[in-house]
This record gives sequence, C-alpha cells and structure tokens, in this order.
Amino acid sequence: MKLYDSKMAPNPRRTRIFLAEKGISVPTEQVDMMAKEHFTAEYTAINPLQRMPALLLDDGTVIAESIAICRYFEALQPEPPLFGTGAQEIALVEMWQRRAENNFFAPVAAVFRHLHPAMKELEVPQVPAWAEANRPRVTWFLDFIDRELANREFIAGNRFSMADITMLVAVDFMKPSRLQMPDAANVKRWHAAVSARPSAKA
Repeated sequence: MKLYDSKMAPNPRRTRIFLAEKGISVPTEQVDMMAKEHFTAEYTAINPLQRMPALLLDDGTVIAESIAICRYFEALQPEPPLFGTGAQEIALVEMWQRRAENNFFAPVAAVFRHLHPAMKELEVPQVPAWAEANRPRVTWFLDFIDRELANREFIAGNRFSMADITMLVAVDFMKPSRLQMPDAANVKRWHAAVSARPSAKA
C-alpha cells in the first residue's frame, strides 16, 4: 500500500489529517505538483485525472479522491468514527461535509486557482472573473456557518468529524488564496479549537 501525497495541496492534507486522527500510518510518496510531477506519465498511470491524492493498494487497485480514500480507511478502522455512527449522525456528517466542500472549499480553491500567479501554468486558462465571482460565496458561507456554530461545538454536531477536516483545510487555504476572514466569532472559536488538535499539523 502506498499513498501518493503532495505536501502543499489542500486535498492531500485532508487525507493526512484523517489518518492522523485514526492513528493510521501509511507509506507515502511525495508528488511535487508545483513541479508538475502529477502530469508525468508515471503518475498518470496511477491516476489518469492527474489529481492528488491517490492510494495504491497491494492488489493494484487505485483509490483516488480524498474523501473516497478516507471512507476506505473508515471502513477498515471504524474507531474513532469520523463519518458518524447510526443513520442520523452519518447523514448529518455527510450533509455538512458536502456543504463545506461544495459551498466553501470549492469557492476558496477557485479563487486560488484562477488568481494566484503560481497557478498560471497549472490552471490553463486562468479566469480571474470566475475567481472574483467566488469571493462573495466564501464570505456568505462563513457567515452561514458562524450562525450554525453558535449552537454546537463542531460543524456537524458535538463530535469532530470529516466535516470539520474539510472546513479546517478550506479555512487554512484562505491564506494562500489571499482571502480575509470576516468578523465571525464562532468560526474563529471553532478554528482555534480544531487547529489545536495534533492532527492539524499533519
């Protein structure tokens, strides 16, 4: 088994945080995306979509997409549960994970990919207007989640979950995306708490 990882990219970080929370150690191989190593023939043979991360199993099966990789390990090692337990909690974690990914992580990434100079050769073509269109979406979702966090400790309820991992990585990705955090006291309280977890350093 081998995890193809990229230290500077947000999606591989989601997987690393998840594995750290589980206490799972997996052999890794670093792929330098800024050097375009994910475009090489060798990595394309692993993941034809040329995206990170990817998990190569011992039987040759490749699981790509960070959430799919995390679900694989959740099934192998259910404790601690990061996708919830029982029908209701599992559904709520799924709901909030998808909300965080679609309404926040994706807009933050769009701003970075379509405006940051370092992405000029990787995001072709860059569409600055698309980046600007996503800026208000970032602020809107942070305002929305700030109101939600007034009533609970974590994104999906009273237990740390995959939804928190996605949200943490996306909030941290605001800095390289040059996005400002609005006056969101509950989000800041939550962010300080989850950032203090040892897994956040993964």
